[in-house]
Amino acid sequence: MSERVASGGGYVAVAVVLLVMTALNIGLAMIDLRGFNSVVSLLIAAVEVVLMAVYFMHLRWSAPMTRLVGLAALLWLSILMAGTLDDLLTRGWLPVPGK
Repeated sequence: MSERVASGGGYVAVAVVLLVMTALNIGLAMIDLRGFNSVVSLLIAAVEVVLMAVYFMHLRWSAPMTRLVGLAALLWLSILMAGTLDDLLTRGWLPVPGK
């Protein structure tokens, strides 16, 4: 079996993009987005996870079953993010007794 060998330049480019996105995430944490800070941060983190999985975990050149497992992991990540955002965005809907 021959495996594809990725170029070093591709790894460096993806690493630079990940660092820029991390800096963007940190910069956006210092700006008030009126309650959407968590949403934007989670979306940026999700894009970073996809980049890491595709390039550093070699999902781009993997077998179809490995890609399917990667997609299942992304599905699970989206379920967890939806649950987190559901809790975060609906926290103030019910009155808290004693306040």
